[in-house]
Amino acid sequence: MQGELYSIYHCAIEPADFPAFKELVAKIVAETAKEADTLTYEYVVNEARTQVHIVERYRIEGLLPHVQQTFSPFAEQFLALVRIEKLYVYGETTPEVRAVLDGFGAIYLTPFSGFTR
Repeated sequence: MQGELYSIYHCAIEPADFPAFKELVAKIVAETAKEADTLTYEYVVNEARTQVHIVERYRIEGLLPHVQQTFSPFAEQFLALVRIEKLYVYGETTPEVRAVLDGFGAIYLTPFSGFTR
């Protein structure tokens, strides 16, 4: 995780809102794909369409531009469709990152052992 941040968002959604959410997410993913410092950005949903997880991985310098520039035009509509229940952030964060992610109720975990290949 050195030099990278991982995050997992756990979101609740009403099944009736899923089609609109899926359409919105397609736009967000298309814009996010243009970010050089975003390494993983994936949405997954349960079979009942009531829970969505977002799995993200950034180079440390990529998270803030994603949230503040790429995601912000979509934020109001996004938050009208889903409720963020939990946000786990993995890696060494900065005060600036925490200032932004604290607004989502982030839980921070720092690595102490292991490896990535």
